[in-house]
Amino acid sequence: MSNIPSDKAVLVTCGLPYANGKAHVGHLRTYIPADIFVRSLKKNSQETTFVCGSDTHGTPIVVNAEELGITPKELVHKYHVHFDEVFKKMDVRFDAYGTTDDDTNHNRTLDIVDRLIEKGYVYPKVIEIAYCPQCDRFLPDRYVAGTCPHCGEKARGDECDQGCGKHLEPGELKEPACTICRGPAEYKEQEHFFFKLSEFKDFLLEHLENLGGTLNARNYAIGWIKQELTDWCITRNLEWGVKFPGHDDLVVYVWVDAPIGYMAFTEQWAEATGGDWEKFWRGDCPIIHFIGGDIIYHHCIFWPAMLKGADYSQPSAVVASGMLKIEDKTFSKSRGYVVWVEEDYLDHGFHPDLLRYYLVSYTSHTKEVNFSWKIFQDKINTELVGVFGNFLYRNLLFAFKNFGEIPEGEIDPEVVEKINSTIEEVTRANSEYEFKKAADTAMALASYGNSYFQSNEPWKLIKEDKDACGKVVKNCIQLAKALVLLFEPMTPGSMEVAWKQIGMESDVHTVTYDEATVSVVSGTKLAKPEILFTKLEDDKIEEMEKISSKRVKAAMAKEAGIKEVEIMEFKEEIEYDDFAKLDIRVGKIVSAEKIKKSKKLLRLQVDIGDEEPRQVVAGLAEHYEPEEMIGKIVNVLVNLKPVKLCGVESQGMLLAADAGERVSLLTTDKEMGPGSCIR
Repeated sequence: MSNIPSDKAVLVTCGLPYANGKAHVGHLRTYIPADIFVRSLKKNSQETTFVCGSDTHGTPIVVNAEELGITPKELVHKYHVHFDEVFKKMDVRFDAYGTTDDDTNHNRTLDIVDRLIEKGYVYPKVIEIAYCPQCDRFLPDRYVAGTCPHCGEKARGDECDQGCGKHLEPGELKEPACTICRGPAEYKEQEHFFFKLSEFKDFLLEHLENLGGTLNARNYAIGWIKQELTDWCITRNLEWGVKFPGHDDLVVYVWVDAPIGYMAFTEQWAEATGGDWEKFWRGDCPIIHFIGGDIIYHHCIFWPAMLKGADYSQPSAVVASGMLKIEDKTFSKSRGYVVWVEEDYLDHGFHPDLLRYYLVSYTSHTKEVNFSWKIFQDKINTELVGVFGNFLYRNLLFAFKNFGEIPEGEIDPEVVEKINSTIEEVTRANSEYEFKKAADTAMALASYGNSYFQSNEPWKLIKEDKDACGKVVKNCIQLAKALVLLFEPMTPGSMEVAWKQIGMESDVHTVTYDEATVSVVSGTKLAKPEILFTKLEDDKIEEMEKISSKRVKAAMAKEAGIKEVEIMEFKEEIEYDDFAKLDIRVGKIVSAEKIKKSKKLLRLQVDIGDEEPRQVVAGLAEHYEPEEMIGKIVNVLVNLKPVKLCGVESQGMLLAADAGERVSLLTTDKEMGPGSCIR
């Protein structure tokens, strides 16, 4: 590609998924574009290595493991396997996928920390650390919460996650509290180790001026550096992690060993393949990091300074993605605004290629993506089905029915030129990390193919001049060949099928763009094509929206303090006449008592405006004491057939809202006399 030397191998990495939870669509915002970028590089004959792995250290891992009653190693193994499997299912293909708890990463981390100590870039310092007297333990990072010293918002130990977003050093939090016992914490002195980040200001400014990738990453980092750069505390009071040299009671901070994972995974790739990891990390071969926009500081400031201090090569580009919204709401697992890759997508039979296409074609890589089931449906049906899929199927079906093979004919120079210009534009867009532009350009070639087929009217030519018709069909198949190669990075699984449908026997994933204009071979037998992309139907999308809505309601109920709530499905529609049959009246409870044979039932006498109070049996004994019921204004269904409950006749039913553990009687917001009708 244009900004990468063609004679140099390229290393592409992805920000490491944290191994303490399931994969969601927000994760794929980074990994799918990176995979598409790598596939595009290979389509241009660029030697490329793609590595990633699970981030397995840090306090959240330890906290989660303690809550579950398992070891951190058991927890991270579970989610490491999960992410590895999800990536494979989504056709994200790494050349190496490791974990930061691998021996390779431990060894490389210790090597780098030792180098930094030897060169004077790491030094000891006695600082105040939050300590919980109730739990009798020091409180690193997520074990302590308090108030941000910069903006006054609630914050956790290492980051102001609710306010200004600043990295926080140990001891900075005001009003510290233990997140385990919720009790107040205090500060105690302890020796820790710091990295002299402040000494790298001039280097970082020069490095960032030459850094490739997306402008949002570079500009954000430059803004931080022009403020004050403070030294980083790089040790923590944990047993889980990479032990700090000579101090078994300390481990290195997770943001030290996590990015070193990139290097360790490259070493593992080299060991498995006979490759050379040092050509990237001690040489001049480009290193390109794909990350989420929330970890720019670590990758553009802390990481390159650490590499520089230990005499390793610098990243040549950092590509930072925009964040994700769900149904136009801020992504939030706790509030239910999340789409899980397996249970909400793959397990429902959606093809990986549909989501891959949606995530890169929705908007520019640096902008916020909104995942909406309706927009997803419309984009897939309009573009992949209506334009690209339509061109492939109608053309190949016509060829199969009328020729059974690729017919004779010359490829029009105009078609060759259109293919070449499209590949050039797609290549340029990908080199600039403009994946939406690349997708739109490829889709424009499919639109051109549809117009070419339509304007030449082969259904008429087949009756008038079969040779001329054959030429049109062959040109369309040539366009199909080019399109399959262009779409392979975005929709690799579907393009495997499409490649075979045009009679190709090679591996579509290894065929380069150079092959796009190599003429398809006349006489190649064609099988009856299958439809590659089918419409997403309304009922399926409505089903997914209901699942999302149910999750949000459940999360809101939990947030409101309701531990368990069953979100009932809406019942089928009824006519007004059905509702009109219900006689609901305002009532006033005049007496209440428990029924001896039942723990749940109360015997109530309710004034509904009749001559005598109506006896009603209600299952409210677990929610209301009898004495607090007396005098309540309630709504009563009075024309319900009498039934006996525990031997006591009930002549009506009280209306109440039921949210599992919480039940609330329905009443009126103004004073209404007993017997008033509810309509």
